[in-house]
Amino acid sequence: MTIHETHRSHRTGWLRAAVLGANDGIVSTASLIIGVAEASATHANILLAGVAGLVAGAMSMAAGEYVSVSSQADTEKADLAQEKQALEDDFDAEQRELAKIYQRRGLEKGLSHKVASQLMDHDALGAHARDEIGITDVASARPIQAALFSAGSFTLGAALPLTAAWLMPGSRLTMTVALASLVFLVLLGVISARAGGASMKVAAVRVAFWGALAMAATAAVGRLFGVVA
Repeated sequence: MTIHETHRSHRTGWLRAAVLGANDGIVSTASLIIGVAEASATHANILLAGVAGLVAGAMSMAAGEYVSVSSQADTEKADLAQEKQALEDDFDAEQRELAKIYQRRGLEKGLSHKVASQLMDHDALGAHARDEIGITDVASARPIQAALFSAGSFTLGAALPLTAAWLMPGSRLTMTVALASLVFLVLLGVISARAGGASMKVAAVRVAFWGALAMAATAAVGRLFGVVA
């Protein structure tokens, strides 16, 4: 019988960026709207603050992800260049080094040298990148992908509480935005956990808790520094 296994590790790059962006979009925009609303601002000013937060947040997420992941990519390139030079300088020593890595993982000495020899004959740099440095195609840094997913998901996430604020002006705005945002966060937690194969309940509770805490904190700040309507 053939057993088919579904692995999700190849999704970690874009999934992390997308979940981070959407979560930040919902939480930061909802918190901003609630804070401004609790400061007795007009409905127009509340929406203006929300839109400004959406645009600024999306650009910040894109720039931040691109810069941070580019730094990771630069480090990976430097390590690969160093390893490539080491292979050119002393191929045999690098093969022995790889064999020792396999021995520490459980292979006996003779077999470890055979495995190292065959893998290096096929792709020496790839073998060392994977087994010595820990760089794989699945986990390699992709700055543009991270920036696009973060900015796009932030925009989508921020648009949800902003829409709720637009549809519900007046005294019910704060409660509507808060409740709607908590629902959005729970859904985000469930979807991200589903995509990543993790516990949906744990993910939902985690994002809802921190989202509620952020909204409560900004509401308190808004009331503390509020203006007379």
